Amino acid sequence: MTYKKRLSLLILLDSLIVLGSIYISYFILTPYFSIYTSTTLVISSIALFITHHAFAHYYRLYKKAWEYASIGELTSIFKSVTMSIALTALVQFLLIHDIYYRTLVITWMMHMLFIGGTRFSWRVYRDTYFNKKKDQKRTLIIGAGAAGTMVARQMKHGHDSELYPIAFVDDDVKKHKLEIMGIPVLGGKEAIETIVEQRRIEHIIIAIPSLKTSDLQDIYKECAKTKVKTQTIPKIEDIMVGKVSVNAFKDVQVEDLLGREPVQLDNDGISESITGKTVLVTGAGGSIGSEICRQICKFTPDRVVLVGHGENSIYAIDMELNKEYGKEMDIIPVIADIQDRDRMFEVMNTHRPDVVYHAAAHKHVPLMEYNPREAVKNNVFGTKNVAEAAETFEVNTFVLVSSDKAVNPPNIMGATKRVAEMIIQHLDKTSKTRFVAVRFGNVLGSRGSVIPLFKKQIQAGGPVTVTHPEMTRYFMTIPEASRLVIQAGVLAQGGEIFVLDMGEPVKIVDLAENLIKLSGYTVEEIGVQFSGIRPGEKMYEELLNDNEIHSKQVFPKIHVGKAAQVEQSTITSLLDGFDQLTTDNLKQMLLELANKKYREDSVKLEA
Repeated sequence: MTYKKRLSLLILLDSLIVLGSIYISYFILTPYFSIYTSTTLVISSIALFITHHAFAHYYRLYKKAWEYASIGELTSIFKSVTMSIALTALVQFLLIHDIYYRTLVITWMMHMLFIGGTRFSWRVYRDTYFNKKKDQKRTLIIGAGAAGTMVARQMKHGHDSELYPIAFVDDDVKKHKLEIMGIPVLGGKEAIETIVEQRRIEHIIIAIPSLKTSDLQDIYKECAKTKVKTQTIPKIEDIMVGKVSVNAFKDVQVEDLLGREPVQLDNDGISESITGKTVLVTGAGGSIGSEICRQICKFTPDRVVLVGHGENSIYAIDMELNKEYGKEMDIIPVIADIQDRDRMFEVMNTHRPDVVYHAAAHKHVPLMEYNPREAVKNNVFGTKNVAEAAETFEVNTFVLVSSDKAVNPPNIMGATKRVAEMIIQHLDKTSKTRFVAVRFGNVLGSRGSVIPLFKKQIQAGGPVTVTHPEMTRYFMTIPEASRLVIQAGVLAQGGEIFVLDMGEPVKIVDLAENLIKLSGYTVEEIGVQFSGIRPGEKMYEELLNDNEIHSKQVFPKIHVGKAAQVEQSTITSLLDGFDQLTTDNLKQMLLELANKKYREDSVKLEA
């Protein structure tokens, strides 16, 4: 129906209700019709007719979408009807010198009944015969608060919704056994499995946008018992600013279950060290490097220099940052290889950064076992080039992105990262530049990490391959890792190795099984296959060895380690003889150097 036809119909309908109501009210109370009373009736009818349509226009009654009518629309009807009756009473007093209270009260009630009834009957009709589809999935909504109510309303009234709300679950016992929008609240999260079975639930929506990670883990454990697809609603801030709609449900991600509450940054300290400064990031196109750039840009540096070897990845992060922050700062993409010493000095001399975040590295453990020379050239010589260039051009702070694999490393990748730590620790002793390193565990969703691999295997129908049933790893999210790196730059006094308190390690087989369930399959359908430990892999990862641990935290969830002090001559002998060493000798020297233990007589870095 067009707007003009709809408007004409509503005006005609309201006119009949307005005139009919006052005449019916009058004849209910006045058994005899006289010339005097007829004049009163005509005056009252005209006054009511005019004032009603005036207030209906003012309160926009003819512009409401009545198929979605609720309390707000009812309030508009109440105001319009009440004001029109009040003005009619005023007209009676001024022209007739009397007010027919009983007639006006009955007229008011009939207006509310018929005008409200005609509007809301349209919604009832649409809800009953149009909205519910036969193929809609029976849905359980977890969370009977404001977000859950919005989700339920959207499901019931949305014409294209594939879901239909059957019940709520909420841990607030005051809501139990009540109904919200005609939907019962059947219990707390412990009742999820029973409700799914009894109510034949086909879909679950977690509608608590502010849910903490630990609480989400508890709820998901209950949902996982049902084998019903489970989704969550977007973050409430994304809904409020209009980025997504309330019904833009997303699958529960394994990152949601493994992630922890985010580290709260020292924003004042970060602003002081970054705002208005020049910041250079190596490996800026990688998973960690690009997220460091995103986090840095929030603090409005004067210039961000994006250094990377791959043109496609640098192009992508350059376009992204320029689109969002290009008007606030200079964003400069630089294609350069950290192994090219002259190029690194040229870049550092050209841009003269205040802070350098060195995230460029080869990181794949098995791959580096087969290519040890490339690992050394990139992770050791590359770090040395960038660090010495930073020292030469008096960079204020240099932050090395390191790894938990640098602790007691049995593999080439971890050994090269440990030697890189040693290089910057040695430079820190004689340099004006503050050199620090940051260690953390595996990053969820980064390139080459285990989760993308598992997802591909699941999409292919399985099986998911896990090296060993007891293999464990520490995990953190990309944003959390990046925030730690930035925070370390603020905390740096020089020479420290910062380590995140990463909580409890996670079994890889548990991670695989969770990912299978989150994808809508059972472990039996996809299968888990154990392939055996790969070259260079450790069964358990460490963040600090026993001799490096400081129990005191220097910042919430951040420790500082006492790392081994190694004579520079030992490192120099490895680097100077690199070209002459055989691959086997290179591996042996590298692992021996990286595994030198902390000496009690060395300089300690107190927390």
